[in-house]
Amino acid sequence: MKILLETLSGCIWGNGMMLILLGTGILCTVRTKCIQLKLPRFLLKRFFRSGDGRKQTQIVCTSLGAAMGTGNITGVSAALAAGGPGAIFWMWVSAFLGMALVYTENTLSAKYSDISLKGTMAYIRKGLGSRLLTSLFCIFCCGSACTMGGFVQVSTVADTIFPEASNIKSLIAALSFAMILPIVLGGASRVGKAAQVLLPLVSAVYGVICIAVIFENRNNIPESFKGIFSSAFGMRQAAGGLLGHSLSRTVSTGLRRGLFSNEAGLGSSPLLHSGTDGVPAEDQGMWAMFEVFVDTIVCCTLTALLLLCSGKDMSVVPAFSAVLGRNAVVVLSCILSVYAFCTVIGWYCCGEKAFLHLTGDRFRRAAPFVFTLIASAGAICPASEAWMLSDICNGLMAIPNLIAVICLTMNSFNRKGDDW
Repeated sequence: MKILLETLSGCIWGNGMMLILLGTGILCTVRTKCIQLKLPRFLLKRFFRSGDGRKQTQIVCTSLGAAMGTGNITGVSAALAAGGPGAIFWMWVSAFLGMALVYTENTLSAKYSDISLKGTMAYIRKGLGSRLLTSLFCIFCCGSACTMGGFVQVSTVADTIFPEASNIKSLIAALSFAMILPIVLGGASRVGKAAQVLLPLVSAVYGVICIAVIFENRNNIPESFKGIFSSAFGMRQAAGGLLGHSLSRTVSTGLRRGLFSNEAGLGSSPLLHSGTDGVPAEDQGMWAMFEVFVDTIVCCTLTALLLLCSGKDMSVVPAFSAVLGRNAVVVLSCILSVYAFCTVIGWYCCGEKAFLHLTGDRFRRAAPFVFTLIASAGAICPASEAWMLSDICNGLMAIPNLIAVICLTMNSFNRKGDDW
């Protein structure tokens, strides 16, 4: 089974996918005239504007909750282990280009959405006129919701709390995630309120701890950045004739973990932002870019520097121990649990919309129970297989979305007066 998953993951995440992701990000950056550079001005204007702050905060926290999961911690650790420090550079590239990509996704969503059809499905179905690609996107979205949004999150928390646990203890950890059921039964409003309370608090705690550890090892900061940039292009490996293989592995790992972290290119962001009423299309795109920036450029970079500066075998627990001592495992377990919880309930919203688009309202009441059961099963699923399943589903979900974004963006070059 593991060999099959490795083969499928390797086929999906080959050079072709890397070129498509990078190419689409570059295309969107050019088409939007480097919209990423306008984000600081937008944030300053919105910071001093009063009015719908509470509503927008819920929107952003819900979307961030879906994006900021265990991948921001264990995903970065896995990226460093598999691709070396250079993988972090390619995560930054993924984030920068992903900001333009996610802006384009949300703009297209606002352009084609109506009362009957919203989000990613709207611009695939109406923009391309393809029922097949729309259905495929929904199927793969349900798969990503169960794997990335469920399996990986619960599996990571279970492995952190019970690293050598028996199946019984893992099952207990899985059952504890049944607490998500009352939240998802409450719908998007309750999800937004839960994320609004939990996410800022735990992110602040995690950020403070990371900064404290980095400051403790501040003499290693220059060497850490040197390692990121030097190994990003395989300079050290070139002398040994390993440049091609090492660079490919570094780029692939960085892009995969970058996509896992910020979800730009998956089409999940429009599913969440399309549920807002009265928010201008440009604002939806800008807030989506902000989410990618916070998720990858800020949070993932803090994790990377934490691991590289501490030099503790790319493991977060020993790095935390330098500041927290014996409490490191408990604190990290709490942080991972909250991140995982926010991701699970956020991705439920995405998966539910895709599921209902495929089946209608016939199974609406059953959806929360089925999703909770599948997500909880992640605790008894091997972590390595959960990650591979997630990579496969993410890649498959990205394909129909990227086809739509490329076609619609290229088509817009030939139109005058398009409002982007």
